[in-house]
Amino acid sequence: MRNIVVSLFSLIAVAGAQDGKPAPRVTVYVSLDREHSEKVLSQFERETGIEVKAIYDTEANKTVGLVRKLIQEKSDPQADVYWNNELATTIKLKMSGVLAPYRSPSAASIPAAFKDAEGYWTGFAARARILIVNTDLVPKADRPTSMWDLTKPKWRGKTCMARPETGTTAAHAAALFVNDEPEARRYFDLLVKNDVTWVTGNSHVMREVSAGRFAFGWTDTDDFRVAQEQRQPVDAVFPDAGADDVGVMYIPNSLVLIKGAPHPAAGRALIDWLLRPEIEERLAHSATAQIPVRPGVKVPPHVRRPDQIGKVMPVNWERTGAEWDRWVETLRAKIASANPEAERKLAWIVAGLFLVMVMVGVALKRVTGDPN
Repeated sequence: MRNIVVSLFSLIAVAGAQDGKPAPRVTVYVSLDREHSEKVLSQFERETGIEVKAIYDTEANKTVGLVRKLIQEKSDPQADVYWNNELATTIKLKMSGVLAPYRSPSAASIPAAFKDAEGYWTGFAARARILIVNTDLVPKADRPTSMWDLTKPKWRGKTCMARPETGTTAAHAAALFVNDEPEARRYFDLLVKNDVTWVTGNSHVMREVSAGRFAFGWTDTDDFRVAQEQRQPVDAVFPDAGADDVGVMYIPNSLVLIKGAPHPAAGRALIDWLLRPEIEERLAHSATAQIPVRPGVKVPPHVRRPDQIGKVMPVNWERTGAEWDRWVETLRAKIASANPEAERKLAWIVAGLFLVMVMVGVALKRVTGDPN
């Protein structure tokens, strides 16, 4: 009832602010996969009458593209709300002065660990970082239990992960560096040495492992759920969940109001609506299988809460966001220099193709008699 009242007050505020004007609208930038977020936003439109203009991110450019766009638009904001599928780059936006504080009444039951102390962001509907394993290739007795299994000689060249430059993979990598820089450096050095294959995104990892091209790799619980629904031969491992391990990383979605938003009342109404427990429950039961951050929300059997897994990885989100760029650049350089022989081969291929094009051009001129 409280949430209903909150939403009604938000909608009344929107209606009052736009009395006598065209129907209210809200512009939201969205990094959560479109196939999951679009249905939720359509429901908001139907229930509130507020028109939604949504701009979506791409898998390969996850979060980074929209974050860059929001920073570029800082002096002339085009968005009212940003629905990020992780939290580290939300911190970056806060530090860049892009966000306006807003404490939504709908977030009252969300634990303090998932809310900014200054009110600039609110987390909800998390995903866990897991290892997706091809059960045809990896017998149960050989299943990985730790992130360090990707560094074992036994699995050399047989594992994959997304390039740690965008999205939850970059957030995970940055958090590992913040928690223990020497160990993180050692981990990624060993990944490179063990010929881990770097792909474009978490869903790419899911498809490669499902197809049997790799034994296992890093991905998120929502991508694993897609493979599970497709009845692929895969299983999920929540690695390093023991009391003395680093813990399983849970990454929440985050919602923010943009400073100078063109439709701030409608933006607050959307945030209030999305932060209701009903939306966390809907996302938990949807194909994306998001994990509620607040207690008491009903979940299906395949959605596993942190208290069912073991140790949760502690994350200093402020530092992770602040140091994101530093560690992304460090890892980008490390991966680029990992296989100079491959880079030299690529350069020779490009040079060869250019030479072929020149020769074809010369031959055509001789055939046609064109002096030019």
